[in-house]
Amino acid sequence: MNIHVVAEQEAARISHIIAEHQGDEGPLLPILHDIQAEFGYVPESAKQIIAKALNLSRAEVHGVVTFYHDFRDHPSGRHVLKLCRAEACQSMGCEPLADKIKAKLGIDWHETTADGAVTLEPVFCLGLCASAPAAMLDDALYGRLNEDCLNDIVAEVGR
Repeated sequence: MNIHVVAEQEAARISHIIAEHQGDEGPLLPILHDIQAEFGYVPESAKQIIAKALNLSRAEVHGVVTFYHDFRDHPSGRHVLKLCRAEACQSMGCEPLADKIKAKLGIDWHETTADGAVTLEPVFCLGLCASAPAAMLDDALYGRLNEDCLNDIVAEVGR
């Protein structure tokens, strides 16, 4: 398929999402969430289209995308593993666990495994402080993690 056709289709999908929020008060965040739900990330091309539609600068849209950690500027893996790095989890040993999982997956923060299975993201508080250290795989929360738990999670997403 021609790259120009793909770009036009992407722009049309983005414009359709923006149109769904026409008349909404403060539509930027809902638009960004819907675009990420549609594409799995916020494409660079979306920033200019959104900026023009909302009478914002591209820098303002970019600033919002980069401020919120849940927005991605590149595709993620089929699964997203988020490891909590907040104070409670740090006090319960999340850093050594993070080092082990990074070594096991062969990736660092914000990277995706070569097979596209897992993207590893740091987060700062999943709200499971009493069950630290904690992680979230896709939408499932895990508390009281140890190396065996993480190995089980990695084995599950590798299937």
